[in-house]
Amino acid sequence: MLKKYLDKIRPAFEEEGKLHCFRSFFEGFESFLYVPNTTSKSGTNIHDSIDSKRIMSIVVIALLPALLFGMYNVGWQNYAAAGRLAEASFFEMFAYGFLAVLPKLLVSYVVGLGIEFAWAQMKGEEIQEGYLVSGILIPLIVPVNCPLWILALAVAFSVIFVKEIFGGTGMNIFNVALAARAFMFFSYPTEMSGDSVWVPRESIFGLGNTLPDTFTQATPLAFVSKGMDAGCSLLDMILGFIPGSVGETSVVAIGIGALILLFTGIASWKIMLSVFVGGALTAWMFNSLGYTPIDWYEHLFLGGFCFGAVFMATDPVTAARTETGKYVYGFMIGFMAIVIRVMNPGYPEGMMLSILFMNMFAPLIDYCVVQRNISMRSRRAVKK
Repeated sequence: MLKKYLDKIRPAFEEEGKLHCFRSFFEGFESFLYVPNTTSKSGTNIHDSIDSKRIMSIVVIALLPALLFGMYNVGWQNYAAAGRLAEASFFEMFAYGFLAVLPKLLVSYVVGLGIEFAWAQMKGEEIQEGYLVSGILIPLIVPVNCPLWILALAVAFSVIFVKEIFGGTGMNIFNVALAARAFMFFSYPTEMSGDSVWVPRESIFGLGNTLPDTFTQATPLAFVSKGMDAGCSLLDMILGFIPGSVGETSVVAIGIGALILLFTGIASWKIMLSVFVGGALTAWMFNSLGYTPIDWYEHLFLGGFCFGAVFMATDPVTAARTETGKYVYGFMIGFMAIVIRVMNPGYPEGMMLSILFMNMFAPLIDYCVVQRNISMRSRRAVKK
């Protein structure tokens, strides 16, 4: 019925229609609901069931476990800080976290998609689906206490200056979500780091607890950067019951998303594997030299390492595209993330900067791989 209605009103949005100026909005909404049934009528074409909308939808589905657990962990952290874990039910903690995270999701999508729609309308182009993933990624990689106005400003900055100005979806050099986080981190560092941004302190609609203004809670990586123990067990690191950005704490939830991406062929296992190999070898080296107070494997479970390796490093637009280049690209991300963590106590995370840095070098890696292949083939041709 809805499809028939859209077909009926379509003439009003075509070139001679009264609502032609809103054609981009109509086509974007229709494309969001249905897969276009038009194909090229000339030349040789490969028809595949995968299009950009399906890819984005699968990535969003893969992110849901991290999002849902992140909501629960937000509530868990609030009740734990108030000493009321035994009194609260699972549904109370999840509902509190849901109400705390939902505004960030809404702001991210309203601002980001609003700019996408306006940009497409201004240029007279179709609306692209790329922000469907970035819109959910950005709230997952920020602290729960991040002010909404800062989030909105960062989303606007990343969509305009990191994506649209380069040509839109598929043309951006840097990962849009990480660029938004970098903007927030360097522009408003007190709202993105420290010991007071990880646990919500206000009651929401009667749920949760109002904590003292003086309450603080450091992340495990903050303890490690000061030469101390992580302050949590390995099991807590894996399950995710630790302070941190909304979607980055649970290795189990991230692992479920990784399996979905790998099973569907959306993400590159070569990049994922090489990130962990690079990070593990570097952490083992520093641990052997006595530069870090925790075991080398704990670095892989803390902070945004797993989340970055699964959902950020594998971004097909900003990552290396040659098969050999993927190994180099992923290994360098893991290597740099641990180096930044260990050698720069003022910035205990490292994953964001390492991915953004390698985004910049991904084209160079691919170029070197291609040129090497050309040289090798040339030498073989001469020998024959």
